[in-house]
Amino acid sequence: MRTKINYAECSETLKKYLGLHGSPVALMLAMKKELIPDGLPQIEGKHRHCGMVSLARKEGKIFYATVDNHECMGGAWALGLREITDTLRSGQFYFKLGKFESWAACKRTIDRIHHLDARETYATVYAPLEKTPFAPHVVLIVANPRSMLKLAQSSLFRLGGRIYPEFSGIQSVCSDVAAQTYLSGKLNFSLGCDGSRKFSGITDDEMVMGIPGELLPEIAEAIKIVTGAPGSV
Repeated sequence: MRTKINYAECSETLKKYLGLHGSPVALMLAMKKELIPDGLPQIEGKHRHCGMVSLARKEGKIFYATVDNHECMGGAWALGLREITDTLRSGQFYFKLGKFESWAACKRTIDRIHHLDARETYATVYAPLEKTPFAPHVVLIVANPRSMLKLAQSSLFRLGGRIYPEFSGIQSVCSDVAAQTYLSGKLNFSLGCDGSRKFSGITDDEMVMGIPGELLPEIAEAIKIVTGAPGSV
């Protein structure tokens, strides 16, 4: 990032005006080891991406994870850490989970999952936004629908228009709001998925969304105005 951003201030604004439980999460997709800030620890053991987001969001942990630390193969693939597995590519994986009528329906969905090129990412790097020692590619937010409404309104504050969220009920935290947001440069909203709700503590009344790092200051400023507007509830 060429522009200096006060991430602590942006985080405080988002927390205050959205009533967040936990921190917005800074995520960097480091293409090589040298891009990881000096002294940042590597997480121990294997974890799912959505679970690592939760560690930064709820426990304030700062760390990085290589492919060896990623437990979920689908998440590691979406984030560019590894190749797609044969069972995921064919549709067999989600078919066996009972989520689709046919393998073909699975494959139609998998073929449209946004993902980085295989092995493009060396490590995923996580931090609560207010303490991030790096410039995030994406800022991830877990919040209730009312807060998501205000984020949606804030994204339209300057230019207006419409929002077209894209999701499929699977791979929400890894693909929908991380990889897709990174690749498109646009905000995206997702309802979450069974995996992220089971393994990362996203509750029944919460959604997830991603903000491109470059758009963070604009969204943070608009939040103040939108939430205080006469017609806001």
